[in-house]
Amino acid sequence: MRLLLLSLFAIAPVFNHQAAWADEALIKSKACIACHSVERKIVGPAFKDIAAKRRDEPDAVQLLSEHIRKGSRGVYGPVPMPPNTRVNEAEAKQLAEWILTQ
Repeated sequence: MRLLLLSLFAIAPVFNHQAAWADEALIKSKACIACHSVERKIVGPAFKDIAAKRRDEPDAVQLLSEHIRKGSRGVYGPVPMPPNTRVNEAEAKQLAEWILTQ
């Protein structure tokens, strides 16, 4: 039993890395990186800045999911975020969760 637990802990980072890679692939495939980056503002705010602002809010995933799908205006400055019609609800939630980890 102990060997099984140690084995599971040893491979856990591999699964976590694969999940992070999948989320980054989704970010790229949905064109989020056209306006955002992890570290710095491009057109829209950096993902790390979004995470810093929203991380402790209980409804952050829901709020960000809505902003991703429906767009927003005046949240991070004068440039509006257009709606992303290429993102479904499940993908928006996955993207929001990833953004909050940055």
